[in-house]
Amino acid sequence: MKLRLSPDAIGGLLLIAAALFAIILNNSALGPAYERLLLAEGTISVGDYGLSKPLLLWINEGLMAIFFMLVGLEIKREVTSGELSDMKSVALPGLAAVGGMAVPALAFWLVNGGNMEAMAGWAIPTATDIAFAVGVLALLGSRVPPELKLFLLTLAILDDLGAVIIIAAFYTADLSTLSLSLALAGCVGLFVLNRFGVRNTSAYLFLGALIWLFVLKSGVHATLAGVAVGLAIPATKDHEGHSPLEDLEHNLQNPVTLMILPLFAFANAGVSLAGLTFASVLEPVSFGVLAGLAIGKPIGVIAGALAAVYLFKTKLPGSLTMRHIWGAGHLAGIGFTMSLFIGSLAYSSPEMNADVRLGVLAASVLSALLATIVLLRPATRSN
Repeated sequence: MKLRLSPDAIGGLLLIAAALFAIILNNSALGPAYERLLLAEGTISVGDYGLSKPLLLWINEGLMAIFFMLVGLEIKREVTSGELSDMKSVALPGLAAVGGMAVPALAFWLVNGGNMEAMAGWAIPTATDIAFAVGVLALLGSRVPPELKLFLLTLAILDDLGAVIIIAAFYTADLSTLSLSLALAGCVGLFVLNRFGVRNTSAYLFLGALIWLFVLKSGVHATLAGVAVGLAIPATKDHEGHSPLEDLEHNLQNPVTLMILPLFAFANAGVSLAGLTFASVLEPVSFGVLAGLAIGKPIGVIAGALAAVYLFKTKLPGSLTMRHIWGAGHLAGIGFTMSLFIGSLAYSSPEMNADVRLGVLAASVLSALLATIVLLRPATRSN
């Protein structure tokens, strides 16, 4: 019998492999070389004008803008023709997403409330890693109902939308009025292209590249340019049933899942284990992230789902049970990509960033294990 893995499962396994490789590399004799690689300067120049960044920032601010563009495409598709187009269907994952963001932030605050510097990372445990969570779910195969993937995807997309708003609102540096004005003018250009029915995605991507550059210079995080481009791509279908949005989403899916996200994991997950003990996980930032993701996420997701069921009379779709919602809550605790990303924005201190990585990695591994245990547990009548 051949084992066939879905693209989601392959993407999840690649993320795990890239993270493990980074940890092993940074804790071997090649650790200094790993650090030098991430700090190596890369330059793109046209004539006398150029942009120089360390490799780490090219990945975090450049390649991750493509990931965020894919997030924008997914959000728009779901809003225009998917699960988010029906408000009744949104209630269950929507309230679960709200609970899954509020309770982890509260958990982080309970651990770090007395430390203003540490509290800059309050949003770290609010995020869900779509690729990782869906990858773990895909590995469980037919042992979970198909409705669970749709619920988890919708929950994670809403989670990402919330993360995008949080990044825009709370994680910006000193703003450059000129650069921000140019970026906003570019966004108006995207709107005009969409309004006049331009279906050539190259026009959107060219303008998006300029917006990315302006946003990078403005002080707002450059990845938000990717979201703007994704939301601007037309979703209307032609006579053959194709839309620029769906075509671009299809073309980006594999490069993002199989290359960009593993590269991000490789660049950001390399935690040094030197001197670490069990007590290291109990450091305030690490433990706040761990508590938020591994404990706060499932509690928040379940609380939100129960509110949808009992307050808004929403029914669980198909064969879903509260046990499945519980398992999805643990899957949502796999914060990995987005949590590490927000952590890199929240702290400039290498020590605090190391605490973030440790907390995120510990929480993600624990959440994946707990989700597997819950979802593979034999069903009972009470479920």
